[in-house]
Amino acid sequence: MNVLDTFLFGFYPYICLTVFLLGSLIRFDRDQYTWKSDSSQFLRHGQLRWGSNLFHVGLLFLLFGHAVGLLTPHFVYEPFISAGAKQLMAMVSGGLFGVLGFIGLTLLLHRRLADPRIRATSKASDIAVLLLLWLQLALGLATVPLSGQHLDGSMMIRLAEWAQHIATFRSGAADFLAGASWVFKLHLFLGMTLFLVFPFTRLVHVWSGFGTLAYLVRPYQVVRSRRLNVPRGEAAR
Repeated sequence: MNVLDTFLFGFYPYICLTVFLLGSLIRFDRDQYTWKSDSSQFLRHGQLRWGSNLFHVGLLFLLFGHAVGLLTPHFVYEPFISAGAKQLMAMVSGGLFGVLGFIGLTLLLHRRLADPRIRATSKASDIAVLLLLWLQLALGLATVPLSGQHLDGSMMIRLAEWAQHIATFRSGAADFLAGASWVFKLHLFLGMTLFLVFPFTRLVHVWSGFGTLAYLVRPYQVVRSRRLNVPRGEAAR
C-alpha cells in the first residue's frame, strides 16, 4: 500500500466527512436563504419530470443500498445469506437502479446544458455537481461487470471492511483496498469528494428531505379563526 492510497483511503474520508458535517451546519446557521434546490421547473418542466423522477428514485435506492451493504457487518447477514448471494443481489438491484438514475441524470444534464434559459440561470457549481454525479454513476455501473469476475463476494467483503473501519475509526482501513481495481478506487474517491463539496452546492437540500420525517412526530397544527367576537353560528357560515 503506497502513501497516496494511504492518504486517499485512510485520511481523506475523515477530511470529507468533517467538511460535510461542519460545512452543512455552518451554512444552515449563516446562509439559510441559500438552503434550497434552486428548481428551474418554471422554465421548462417536461423533461424535468422524467429526469428528476428517474434520477431521485435511482439515487435514493443506491444511497440506502450502499449504506446498508457497506456498513452491515458480515456476521449479521451470514446466517441468512452468503456473501456471494449478497453480492449478486447487489449487482442486479444496483445495476437496475443505477441505470434508472443514469438515464434520469443524463436527461437533467442535457436539459441544463442545451436549454439557453436554464444554462443562463445555472451556477458553475450546478453543472459541476451534475457532471460529478454523472461520472460517479457511470463508474458505479462499470463496477458491475468487474464484480462479476469474483462472485464469491470477496471484493464486496473487503470494501465493506474498509467502510466499517472508517466508520468506527479503526486503523488500517486502506489496507483492505490493496490490489483493488482502479475503477473501485476512483468510484470511492468520487463518492467521498461529493461529501466534500456537498455544503457548497445545492445538494444541501437533501438534508431538508430527511428533515421532513419530523412531520411524522410533530404536534397537530392548531388553526384559530381571525374573526373575533363573532357568535359561533355566524362563524360557521
